[in-house]
Amino acid sequence: MHIGEQEWRQLRALPGAADASAGSADFHKDLYHRLADREPDEGARREAADFLRAKLMELQSEPAHLPASPSDLLAWMEENTRNVHARYAAYLQDRKAGAPRRYFSNRAHALYVLRGVAPTKLVDGAWLYGLLPHWRNPRLADLVRTYVEELGEGAVDKNHVVLYRKLLASHALDPLDDLDDALYEQGLIQLALAWNAQAFLPEVVGFNLGYEQLPLHLLITSYELNELGLDPYYFTLHVTVDNADTGHARRACQAVMDMLPRLDDGGAFWQRVHAGAKLASAGLGTSDVIKGFDIGREALRILARKATTGQGAHSEYCRIAGRGINDWLAAPEQMPGFVTALEQAGWIRFGEPAEASRFWRLLQGERAEMFGVSSTYELQVLHDWMRGAASADGRPFTEAAPTGGTPKRRATFRAGVRGRGVPAEAAGDPLDPDLTLLREQMRTADDGTRTALLLRAMSPAQHWTPAGLEATRVFWGELTSLPARVPCAA
Repeated sequence: MHIGEQEWRQLRALPGAADASAGSADFHKDLYHRLADREPDEGARREAADFLRAKLMELQSEPAHLPASPSDLLAWMEENTRNVHARYAAYLQDRKAGAPRRYFSNRAHALYVLRGVAPTKLVDGAWLYGLLPHWRNPRLADLVRTYVEELGEGAVDKNHVVLYRKLLASHALDPLDDLDDALYEQGLIQLALAWNAQAFLPEVVGFNLGYEQLPLHLLITSYELNELGLDPYYFTLHVTVDNADTGHARRACQAVMDMLPRLDDGGAFWQRVHAGAKLASAGLGTSDVIKGFDIGREALRILARKATTGQGAHSEYCRIAGRGINDWLAAPEQMPGFVTALEQAGWIRFGEPAEASRFWRLLQGERAEMFGVSSTYELQVLHDWMRGAASADGRPFTEAAPTGGTPKRRATFRAGVRGRGVPAEAAGDPLDPDLTLLREQMRTADDGTRTALLLRAMSPAQHWTPAGLEATRVFWGELTSLPARVPCAA
């Protein structure tokens, strides 16, 4: 619990450690937002293409983990699926025998991971967007269909980005402006492919192949989130849609076969597919974020962030270790010393229920003088930080500490919602200016303009909005009206 100022500086410099002084313009984060928040201009697209070329060069010596021949793809996919299922069965057996959770040490850890992977999850499927203008090309049928399914075919309760945004909001995990730049790299790769598909078609096909295979972390994450009472649906949905029979994993293999040149190119296309598959594991992934969690560092980051806004808001009558609170909060680097002073003064009692700490009672509870200062995510981190090893029980900070006897086993998320049903979406059209504009423009548009309007609304910047969801529903109706294609043979 005692982290000195020098160690604090070193911890903040580690990959994945966010800078307490938000607002610094980092490369991945900046370009990510220019590609994700709006339709990018040509300059941003060129910059994204240059980024992809540099990343591909950087990964040249890395293994792609693909078979030597595309004709072996289905066997490769099936073997990967069997391997993942066997490892998951072993995990379940370990848990049944009494092993602790493998990924999430406590509830704060799980929420930290959900927040850390958000830049990737909020652009889910984006790498395929650039293929939509070619939706009538039968060789792209599996890839276009995969993109539309990532968008939930326009259903608000199936659109992957909508689901993740709701998950973030339900636990106050946003805003994300203080996340480290490295956490944006994988999402940036997906967006760069989205806006440069014409120049990187083989890499898009390869990325899709690598990314859509079932990973072990998806199964374990779903299991442990549910165990902690957190909604696992976003992750379980990916387990089902990425299945090896008719899902995205199988379809990704078929897409490679469909796109391979019929003319002899000396294997150049297949080599670029290999290169694209390497991009799928570039940057910090879920496992990296899980391993990067340090609750002491995260608690200090939260307190340092609060210091920048709370400094100057306190009166001088309350002093800790002879110094006023405003003085302690004057610089984020003083947080380790401030925490030590709070502990020595008895304001924080590590290893005991959070309610035993006077500092916690300022944040939460009756007449809490600092109520509302911290988000529910921040409160969970501080709660688990103070409790220490006892936080392994996964107790939410809103749940009263057990008194005597054996703690009651907590209901899983699924058990908690069983019988309650899922809240229905509000009836009627959502209040959204883009939806009104889309409908007005669609009424007077010719066929070419109409298609362009739909595709623009289905971009990574907009598909999760009411206008984007409606455009996806219309597009899906037209897509499914096309004659069925015959899969290409190996």
